[in-house]
Amino acid sequence: MKKKSWQIAVLAICSVFILGLTRGVAAGVEPNSSKEGEDVGIAVAAFDAELRDGEPDSLKTTFVFSDEKVLPVTPVKNQAQSGTCWCFSGIGMVECELLRDGKGEHDLSEMWIVRNIYKEKVAKYVRMHGNSSLSPGGVPDDVVYIISRYGIVPEEVYSGLNGAENHNHKELDDAIRTFAQKMVKNDSAVLATEWELQLDSILDRYLGTCPETFVYRGKEYTPKSLAEELDIDTEEYINLTSFSHHPLYATFSLEIPDNWNWSRFGNVTIDELEAIVEASLEAGHAINWASDVSDPGFRYKDGFAVILENEDGKPVLSAEAIAKGSEQEVTITPEMRQEAFDDYRTTDDHGMLIVGTATDQNGNRFYKVKNSWGETGKYKGFFYVSKPYLLYKTTALSVHRDAVPQEVLKKLEANERNRYE
Repeated sequence: MKKKSWQIAVLAICSVFILGLTRGVAAGVEPNSSKEGEDVGIAVAAFDAELRDGEPDSLKTTFVFSDEKVLPVTPVKNQAQSGTCWCFSGIGMVECELLRDGKGEHDLSEMWIVRNIYKEKVAKYVRMHGNSSLSPGGVPDDVVYIISRYGIVPEEVYSGLNGAENHNHKELDDAIRTFAQKMVKNDSAVLATEWELQLDSILDRYLGTCPETFVYRGKEYTPKSLAEELDIDTEEYINLTSFSHHPLYATFSLEIPDNWNWSRFGNVTIDELEAIVEASLEAGHAINWASDVSDPGFRYKDGFAVILENEDGKPVLSAEAIAKGSEQEVTITPEMRQEAFDDYRTTDDHGMLIVGTATDQNGNRFYKVKNSWGETGKYKGFFYVSKPYLLYKTTALSVHRDAVPQEVLKKLEANERNRYE
């Protein structure tokens, strides 16, 4: 598949560890050495900035969107120079659920999740002799997993900025990786009996110290008691995907590099995936969405994402012609999804939050998406993704169980193991 020049640059840099293909914007990457980590950090930052910053392109005919149903959401946030999109989308889903349930608007801490997940990642990395992911990336259910184990705190209590203006995790990611690699090598600088304290000191230095108790809205809490007070039930959410290399309705550990915890995902049909997205939004549940964003039809600055490929995977369509109505996006098939996943044209790039439905001026279905790149782009932190793009480029999503049809849920539950096994 032909890529833009900036995408080619990213692919060239990232080729040292993933068969010459990019893993994407902000899901993070797993370098094999400190030097590679530095190169990747530069590549990801450049890739991110190209998609996010600057003025929209000049199209003679552009899309005009009409919102149909948009869920109440908390304000757009900014992950800045950190590979933590998965955390912003996951926290966004929880915050949206609290609004839906009448519990008010809460600004919860992404970096509380990041801090605790790094502790779990390092432990697994060492137990796997250095053969598991230690990238900053994650998957859709990492946030609810950490809340179930560690609780949650408000942003005002733990911002993770530690005096900085914006998140910039390059030094933190490098320090964590160096520390974990020394543990694997039995370096005498890392004491086996005190490694958790040493890791905490690194996290304290970059993210700030962790509160054991705190006062929030006039009441004292611990992280776990706040999660209980807000009644965040992490078992209410289910992970879904749609691929043919596993049996239908099986639950399996999705084979993407950022699935460090081997979380399991239920395998549904592409039609069921679409129906679940629609039902979720109709019922007021936002969707934690993981997707490829390296596709040439992903035009965040211009406020849209469409598929420019034909049935053979060749990018021959024009976004302007699609907006004009003279060309139509291709109908997505399970075979197309699987082939694009297998040959790395669909990669696990970015986590976002689907918050509504819309149509363009030609009556085509789009979904409104909340991003985590600040109030940037044409729609100040939001954009619209077409139905074909959603069905083609989704790697996984996490939704409220109530949005899944009972007949599908029964089939999944019949095959479901503990998703954190």
